[in-house]
Amino acid sequence: MDAPRTVAGRDGLAAIVARPARAVIALDFDGTLAPIVPDPEQARAHPDAVPALAALAPRVASVAVITGRPAGVAVRHGGFAGVPGLEHLVVLGHYGAERWDAVTGTVRAPAPHPGVAGVRSELPGVLAESGLWHDTYVEEKGRAVAVHTRRAPDPQAAFETLRRPLNELAARHGLLVEPGRMVLELRPPGVDKGVALTEYVREVGAESVLYAGDDLGDLPAFAAVEKLRSDGVAGLLVAADTVIAELAERADLVLDGPAEVVTLLRDLAARLP
Repeated sequence: MDAPRTVAGRDGLAAIVARPARAVIALDFDGTLAPIVPDPEQARAHPDAVPALAALAPRVASVAVITGRPAGVAVRHGGFAGVPGLEHLVVLGHYGAERWDAVTGTVRAPAPHPGVAGVRSELPGVLAESGLWHDTYVEEKGRAVAVHTRRAPDPQAAFETLRRPLNELAARHGLLVEPGRMVLELRPPGVDKGVALTEYVREVGAESVLYAGDDLGDLPAFAAVEKLRSDGVAGLLVAADTVIAELAERADLVLDGPAEVVTLLRDLAARLP
C-alpha cells in the first residue's frame, strides 16, 4: 500500500491500523467499486471487490457503501447479499435516504419526494426541446431521476446544454440537480453523502474513517471527513481516480480506478489483526 501523501492521511491510516475495531470503511459504488460503463444498468462491482470487502469487513467496526443509486440496486449490482464476511455490511442508498443492512436483508426508506413524479412527467418534453431526446439515457432511480449524456456524440456539450433546463425543471418541483461524470441527477434536497457518512460514523461511534470516491457527489463526503477530523475522528480520504480534479487535490491517496481500490482494500485487510 502506498503511503498517504498528507500528514492527516497518514494519521488516519495509522489510527485505522492501530484500532480497526473502531474504524469505518466507507466507499462509493460507481467508479470506485464498479467501473464506469456507458449503460448504468450494466455496472457491476469489480470481480475482486466482494472478496476484498469480505476479508476486510470482519476486522473493522463496519463497512458501508454510500451511493446515489437505490440501495437495492447497489446490493444486486455489487453482489453483496449472502456473502460470508459481509454479514454486517450497510448500503446507504439515494445518498443516505435508503438503508440496506445485510444482517436483515431489508431496505428502510421514507416516502418518495412528490416532486420526483412531476419531474418524471415533464422530462421527455425538456429533453425533446433540447434536441437531446435520442442522445441521452434516463435512469429511473425511484427517489430521483438521472440523465446520462455518455451516449451523445459530444457528451460534454450535451451535459452543458442540459444544465440550465434541468435546473429549471428541478426547481419547479422542489428538487435540485446533482452533477456528476456525464450525468445530471434530479433529486430531493437535504440528503447527501456527507450527511449520510457523518450520521453513520456517529452511530457506530468510530474513532477513524476511510472514505473512497470518484465523482462530484463524493465531495460532501470528503468535506464530512475533513470536519470529522476537526472533531477528533482520524480520517483517510481516497480519490478512486484523477478525473475530478478537486477530489484528487483534496485526497490523501490517489488511485487509478476500481482495480486499485480493490488492491487497497486487500492490502489494508492484510495489515489488520
